[in-house]
Amino acid sequence: MKEIKGESQNTTTREMRVVRGDRRDQEDSTGRCLAFADAARQLGPAVRSQGLDMPSFRSPPRQVGRRRTLIRHGDGSATVAVMVQNRLWVSVLADMIEGVVVANQLDGIDAEAMRDELWAALEAESAQREAA
Repeated sequence: MKEIKGESQNTTTREMRVVRGDRRDQEDSTGRCLAFADAARQLGPAVRSQGLDMPSFRSPPRQVGRRRTLIRHGDGSATVAVMVQNRLWVSVLADMIEGVVVANQLDGIDAEAMRDELWAALEAESAQREAA
């Protein structure tokens, strides 16, 4: 999408280029977005069970070229933004888990234990789906 300035006015309009063809990329993109949201839901109970704050998640990060960012809000909440497209899925999950750790300012043994618990939560959900 590119912006075009109007010559006679100070208005800006956006022009979108439409590309027709194979829809696999769009379907993969939609599937990844749904999987990202699902992973965030899976992490929530494990985070809250430890009395920690669950950050919100979004994709992609607003800063171009960044794979993961953290935004702290005035009310104490945090948003973790993770790049989902064109990355290994395990890298996306690792960034989500690390986002939880950083948002809660964990370090040392507490951080390690939280990472292990969050990986276990994701693995348990995956195992339940395979069994169904």
